[in-house]
Amino acid sequence: MKNNKEDTAPSKSALLEIIRTQTEIAKAGMDLGNVMALAAERTQLLTNAVGAVVELAEGDDMVYRAASGSAANQLGLRIGREGSLSGLCVQERKILVCDDSETDERVDREACRKVGLRSMIVVPLNHLDSTVGVIKAMSPSVHAFSQTDVELLNLLSELVAAAMFHAAQFETSELYHRATHDALTGLANRALYFDRLRQTLAQAKRYAERVAVLNIDMDGLKPINDSLGHRAGDAAIREVAARLAQGCRQSDTVARLGGDEFGLILSRVDNPSVVEQYCHRLADRIGKDPLEFDEHRLPLGASIGYAVFPDHGDDPDMLVHRADQAMYEVKRTRKTART
Repeated sequence: MKNNKEDTAPSKSALLEIIRTQTEIAKAGMDLGNVMALAAERTQLLTNAVGAVVELAEGDDMVYRAASGSAANQLGLRIGREGSLSGLCVQERKILVCDDSETDERVDREACRKVGLRSMIVVPLNHLDSTVGVIKAMSPSVHAFSQTDVELLNLLSELVAAAMFHAAQFETSELYHRATHDALTGLANRALYFDRLRQTLAQAKRYAERVAVLNIDMDGLKPINDSLGHRAGDAAIREVAARLAQGCRQSDTVARLGGDEFGLILSRVDNPSVVEQYCHRLADRIGKDPLEFDEHRLPLGASIGYAVFPDHGDDPDMLVHRADQAMYEVKRTRKTART
């Protein structure tokens, strides 16, 4: 295998990074979303790749469940297993290296051109007799990866696969649930949220429907953490999650995107003006009653912004960005009103 990078034994610093990664994976415990996000970040760091992803094999698709670097905005992307190097990696259960996508017959050349990818390493997530997905390092340059990179990713993949199956108690169906749901609240996680958003928008485009994207930010979590500790903060996050879930239709998707941030997808919106009223009702539901916690009454609240497809944009990143801007405007306006 010809490479631009010299093939040497893994450096001491790289091996130390693998050890640190093992420690952080152990800390993540049952939160497989965080385990996969950590794997994508470390894959990029260890190989100096431009982007990295963790893809899970789900039905006929490979789904981006964690993404880092240049691939970060592709979270939730689905590609067909048939004709992709990732699908072949799952099928053959071995590491595959593409030195140049323009000459490698195993890859989807048009897809590679679309994202500016020329070389990659794809490493299977194997455990016992199961292969549930892959870790992939990507570069826009040809021959970007060395045999050392392959060896490091093989070590990393073994750590990640073992952690995933241990957390899911060796049940593949449980593994997929844990990989797509937030460990603290039980809501969809960031990866599943973007997966659902992409699918919902695709359907809305076919049937000329409107979709609303809500960005929800808790108010006052830091004072709770500072005064009563993170156990109280976690209880507040769980309660806000429960109130959000109770206020949603079964066809909607509510997710914890990270920290004190939540997202909500409203499908089949008839009138954009109704969305603003919905946001007010949802904020009232969240803030109506304080949370009783260890003889303390914790005030809850949330700032909510929204964007509507196709009025405010037609792709996931644009809609989420617009909803985020609207949320911060709500927060700013409320702060101004109090002063």
